[in-house]
Amino acid sequence: MLQRKPIFPNVIELNVQAGHLIGCNVYLIHDADEWVLIDIGYEDSVEEVIDLIRELDFPLSKCKSLIATHADVDHSQGFAKAKQLLKTTVTAHPNAAALLEAGDRLQTFAEIHAQGISEPMPPVSVEKHVNDGDVITVGNLKLEVWSTPGHADSQLAFRLNNLLLSGDNIYRDGGVGAIDAHHGSDIPSFIRSLERIRDSDIEWLLPSHGPYFRKDPAMINKVLERLNSYLHLSDFGTCAIDWPLIKQWEQEIAEGRLPG
Repeated sequence: MLQRKPIFPNVIELNVQAGHLIGCNVYLIHDADEWVLIDIGYEDSVEEVIDLIRELDFPLSKCKSLIATHADVDHSQGFAKAKQLLKTTVTAHPNAAALLEAGDRLQTFAEIHAQGISEPMPPVSVEKHVNDGDVITVGNLKLEVWSTPGHADSQLAFRLNNLLLSGDNIYRDGGVGAIDAHHGSDIPSFIRSLERIRDSDIEWLLPSHGPYFRKDPAMINKVLERLNSYLHLSDFGTCAIDWPLIKQWEQEIAEGRLPG
């Protein structure tokens, strides 16, 4: 049996536990005999993840569910394989469930032709749909579901006491999840999600990539300032809400204004 390395009470992050990078952050939340996984990563890391869980002396039969923050390939490609090995359920937002069950490759970033990315996306049934305000119990623990759209319309975060398992909302370096209209991104929603996180009494953020970190409202404000600037573009952008320079240019043309 391996010695467990919890990052917080009842929370093990499997990259930290392994001592090397496996993939996206995979959080094992446990209490009493029950445990769940938040995300799973790529299919080729599933066996390493499950072997690690076994070595930590968690009964594989006690996995209550595999929970998706959203449906992106780097978070969820391994769900079908893990579900089969663990004989458990999958839990997701209804929008993510539709993508996971269809094995969608475009909206999940499994297929990006321009960058030469082409990954399989094995379909998986999703037994449990959750949305904002729902509660997932793990033993005596309660995971409060937050809907935090922006990066994806299905993005979920999960509150455990003063912790927020925050998905691809924000990272320690001030980065955020990719913004892409074909992916279902929406900047006004992203802003509202980050404002909710900023204004909450959450103390620690546990993202889906990179290190966990103490919430810093000043840093989040800088990120919000940057995202607000993306709402108003000069070039066409499908996530923008307006293009003010183009309107000015149209008016100048109508007035016959010339340089000088």
